Amino acid sequence: MPQLRRFAQVDVFSAVPFRGNPVAVVLEADGLSDEQMARIANWTNLSETTFVLSPTVPAADYRLRIFTPRRELPFAGHPTLGSAAAWLDAGGTPAQEGRIVQECGAGLVDIRRGGPASPSTDSSVSPTGETPETLAFAAPKRLRTGELDDAYVGDIARALGIDRSEILDHQWVDNGPGWAAVRLATAEQVLALTPDFSGIPDAKLGVFGAHPEGSEHEYEIRAFVPGVGVGEDPVTGSLNAAVAQWLIGAGLAPDSYTTTQGTALGRAGIVSISSEGSGSTEDDEIWVGGATSVCIRGTVTA
Repeated sequence: MPQLRRFAQVDVFSAVPFRGNPVAVVLEADGLSDEQMARIANWTNLSETTFVLSPTVPAADYRLRIFTPRRELPFAGHPTLGSAAAWLDAGGTPAQEGRIVQECGAGLVDIRRGGPASPSTDSSVSPTGETPETLAFAAPKRLRTGELDDAYVGDIARALGIDRSEILDHQWVDNGPGWAAVRLATAEQVLALTPDFSGIPDAKLGVFGAHPEGSEHEYEIRAFVPGVGVGEDPVTGSLNAAVAQWLIGAGLAPDSYTTTQGTALGRAGIVSISSEGSGSTEDDEIWVGGATSVCIRGTVTA
């Protein structure tokens, strides 16, 4: 029998509401079937819709299932932060003060309140007068690393409409969704892309390039995921997390930096990266954070 369940829509990775990446969150989702969750996610037509359920392990505060319009993901970044924000806003209290433990398909993910911050030149107060909640998640380990094969890099260059020589580096950066990533020389090149993925329709690709020296932010990044029904994702936590592990480990980025994303879509996403530990890339924690704003509160009948 359908019942009323609390629902929220949360903007993630922007201090200014409606400039980041939205996620739909169905709270109190116990009892929903896989088919119901998939149907709701297809209907919301956002890059991800999440369902907050009772945890199955004692260490977790809640369990999260994450759906694109076409399939379920074991992990995704902006849904992790947005769902935590919705859970806190609805009265959730973590067992550990200041730290939330999320159970999901990728295992247990730590989330902390208050950092790293996402700076913005715009006002950090929403139109309703609420101050955004700043959250960060600990990047999960990558499931696949290493360079892409030459044939696939050629396919990517053709899809992006660029010469193969413009791709300076490339890596698998898969922490669940299946990401591959390529590095171009400049943010300007990244923003100029008008790709056609008809040749590689199942691609899950991140493309990034450096902002000019002296800029506030390190890189501009774009995420293309036609294979899951999302042409371009506005701001992508999982991609930024895995790219950060690659870049910091390879010495291509400092231990702490920020990226911008969503510019090509009229958004203003800012993702903060912070590496913490002994200096060993195997042991260091990469934290990925940003501002979150609960923009819609209500109920859904399901």
